[in-house]
Amino acid sequence: MNTTAMSPLTVTPLGFAPDLKNATLDPLNETACENWKEIHHLVFHVANICFAVGLVIPTTLNLHMILLRGLLTIGCALFIIWATLYRCALDIMIWNSVFLVVNLLHFIYLVYKRRPIKIEKELSSLYKRMFEPLHVPPELFQRLTGQFCNIQTLKIGQAYAAEDKTSVDDRLSILLKGKMKVSYRGHFLHNIYPCAFIDSPEFRSTQMNRGEKFQVTIIADDNCKFLCWSRERLTYFLESEPFLYEIFKYLIGKDITNKLYSLNDPTLNDKASKKIDRQPSLCSQLSVMQMRNSMASTSDSEDGLQMFLRGTSSASSLLTGPAERLP
Repeated sequence: MNTTAMSPLTVTPLGFAPDLKNATLDPLNETACENWKEIHHLVFHVANICFAVGLVIPTTLNLHMILLRGLLTIGCALFIIWATLYRCALDIMIWNSVFLVVNLLHFIYLVYKRRPIKIEKELSSLYKRMFEPLHVPPELFQRLTGQFCNIQTLKIGQAYAAEDKTSVDDRLSILLKGKMKVSYRGHFLHNIYPCAFIDSPEFRSTQMNRGEKFQVTIIADDNCKFLCWSRERLTYFLESEPFLYEIFKYLIGKDITNKLYSLNDPTLNDKASKKIDRQPSLCSQLSVMQMRNSMASTSDSEDGLQMFLRGTSSASSLLTGPAERLP
């Protein structure tokens, strides 16, 4: 017995005929824009203007990142206002709240990094005279002077170093206030004035040879105050800061040159020493190192001193220009 599948029948009421001509089909894409909605509130457009201005700020501007983060923060805040008061869109409000927090934290961090660095009053003159002209940032100078160094004082007549007794491996110092006198076996050599290294020749000459002693005596000729670094920790720090390492090489070399000129002219004062600002030459560095490290090997101190002073005079003549040597 054959069975046939029964198909459902559509029952149409009598007297009703479908109007196929006027029938409209639903669009396949319900997201197609047939009718544009009205323009959003002014707050929405101001927020987008903040985003646009922040993105077109040139990167060459000094405060580029701070301005960018600030405008993004304002734009996100305006979007939150628009989504809450005029759109009532919870998802837009939540996402822009997240963006607001992220940009606000970045903005605060960047402003904190740009804060003015306060340098101690005792070190401000040192920074302005020695490090600021060489474009050392204040925060780097603060790191240099704030971790492994201290400020020490000496009264009149107290010794910073005694020849053949004090080790040169322990420290490196810069005079901040007062005046010191350098002598060799009772013979005056030169003075040390503020913003000058006290033991730069020893620091340079003993970089490869450790365990040596001072060959000169350095005594406070006034109430002195100096900045003192631990030599070992300073060396380790400079190895991690290549820029500052080169700065120290230059400053120590120039200080050695100033001491050489002081040897040739014992009347050289602090004001005149400020005018000596040139790249140290090899002969000048070797001459002062010879003064503080090689003179002790001479048996007769008087002859050794005169021999050295004659040597430094000839070395200084090499530094003078041709015009100065003409009669």
